[in-house]
Amino acid sequence: MTNIVVVVLNYKTPDLAVLAAQSAAAAMTNFGGSIVLIDNDSPDDSFQRMTELTRAANWPSHLDVQVLQSGRNGGFGAGNNFGIRSGLEICPTAEFVYILNPDAQVEPGAITALVNYLQSNSKVAIAGSWVYGEDGQDHCSAFRFPGLASEFESAVRMGPITRLLKNYVVPMHVPDASGPVGWVVGASMMARTSVFTEIGLFDETFFLYFEETDLCLRAQRAGHEVHFVRESRVCHIGSVSTGMGTWSRTPTYWYQSRWYYFSKNHGRTFAIVATALNVIGTSLWRLRRLIERKSAPSAQHFLKDLVSHDVRAFLRPTPDAAIRAIGVAPKTNLQTSVD
Repeated sequence: MTNIVVVVLNYKTPDLAVLAAQSAAAAMTNFGGSIVLIDNDSPDDSFQRMTELTRAANWPSHLDVQVLQSGRNGGFGAGNNFGIRSGLEICPTAEFVYILNPDAQVEPGAITALVNYLQSNSKVAIAGSWVYGEDGQDHCSAFRFPGLASEFESAVRMGPITRLLKNYVVPMHVPDASGPVGWVVGASMMARTSVFTEIGLFDETFFLYFEETDLCLRAQRAGHEVHFVRESRVCHIGSVSTGMGTWSRTPTYWYQSRWYYFSKNHGRTFAIVATALNVIGTSLWRLRRLIERKSAPSAQHFLKDLVSHDVRAFLRPTPDAAIRAIGVAPKTNLQTSVD
């Protein structure tokens, strides 16, 4: 039997996290392994709530389900790294690691589709699902890597430019068939355990955003492939923990992650040019909206915050990558096992 470690990382959404884990368990009839629900140091009673709900739920007897407390909120990457290391301690023979958002529901065949795809395509190290919302509308599930052209295209928001730069537009929406992409959304992502052994886990320098982009880029630079798997479908509410859809002002950690991704992977000069192209594109978009006498909805002070952050970041050294190897997870004071 193929073993899988499933990691569900919670931050203040305990009820949803347990439902997500239950949907994964229901989809693992033919697979063994462990499901670990990680509370990422939520400032509420999430850990206790997940523990109670998990103990009260019915779980397949062939799966080891545990609720663990990370002990610190180091962000998406750090929390999932804790879950991966903990899960592999519980099930060291796991061939795959499956990352599932707490606000997601796995369709019955979704995990099987990912496993079958990876087992049939030896060059593929990371595979992602077709993600859709509660309303049935498709979410962006597959992406190209961001770069200079994409920074300008996404900021200027003009049809002719988008058509001209169509091969650089980051969101690929839903590809017509399973196959290679740049990166896949971390809401439903399966990776070979061996790729984590080779390239390390998520870079914990990222607090939130760009961490799965960076992971997929590192995998591809190591000679592996990242694919979107159309046969694997997952329902995702989206942005429940982060509130991204309701931001009135873009949080600092988004600017930090964006800058770090560009400067780490392409160099600081590349990063500042990317910012300049974003500023030019956004300014042209706002000018066009002004001429058309239309509002220009966007996060408050976006250009000011982007420029001020990136100028300061340019004058500082790029942080050293905080990439953890697979190893023993740090022990915490709060943890429980559900058998």
